[in-house]
Amino acid sequence: MHTVAVLSLKGGVGKTTVALGIASAALRRGARTLVADLDPQGNATATLDPPYTDATLADVLATPARDVLRQAVAPSAWSPEVDVLVGAEELELLNEPGPDDDQVGNLSLALDELHERPLRGRPYELAILDCPPSLGRLTKSALVAADSAILVTEPTMYAVSGAQRALEAIERIRDEHNPGLKPAGVLVNRLRPRSHEHQFRIAELRESFGGLVMPTAIPDRLAVQQAQGACSPIHEWHSPGAQEVALTFNMVLAKILRSNRAGRHRIDREAAETPAESTGPVPRIADDARR
Repeated sequence: MHTVAVLSLKGGVGKTTVALGIASAALRRGARTLVADLDPQGNATATLDPPYTDATLADVLATPARDVLRQAVAPSAWSPEVDVLVGAEELELLNEPGPDDDQVGNLSLALDELHERPLRGRPYELAILDCPPSLGRLTKSALVAADSAILVTEPTMYAVSGAQRALEAIERIRDEHNPGLKPAGVLVNRLRPRSHEHQFRIAELRESFGGLVMPTAIPDRLAVQQAQGACSPIHEWHSPGAQEVALTFNMVLAKILRSNRAGRHRIDREAAETPAESTGPVPRIADDARR
């Protein structure tokens, strides 16, 4: 199982949109997937619309026991192949640093348990950790548990400084807790290709981070909000804009799954390393008006 953390340093950049888009691409690919909603706002849980559970991720982070996991994991309304480790507002109480920071490894323990002994069905191939928009204890727990991390940003003047701080946080977690953690890339969301400002900020990101900036960017399309409002995977929302966004998420998922390191929560059956993926300019999307 490959575990990817999806993080940002500010709200409103579409981090949950990216987490759900990756989950939608995984569903289309046939990969059994778990989405863990660490954001106290609970938007991923709301969109995946699981049935009511007797426990939540807040309980799991306190006690990562199998009985608690059984009560906190539920199938999504999307498909039985996409499960949800349900979020809750109570997670906000766990986000501040405190004397119990030794519990940051509990999410990792919970994911190990879910992989080694699935609650139902076949083992998960992908776990997606939707982090809160901060570098508090919840995001730290996600980075300790993750194999890779995607940094989500928008093409604004704050993009470079935000990405830099997030990469520094990944380096700290790698040095202190999780030596196998690596950045999967910086993903630009809500791109308007005809905007000179957006193109300037993309160039600025590439100058600072080079190949870490993903060669694909998520276009700004109304279909994303429409699909989320209907609790539907973007791959099942039938409009030209949705198809365009879905194709981009397919490429993001492919980059995650082509990682040259097997997930830390599974047995490595693939000894061969894959070559690093080449990167190029962010592709221009034909029509800004396409929705």
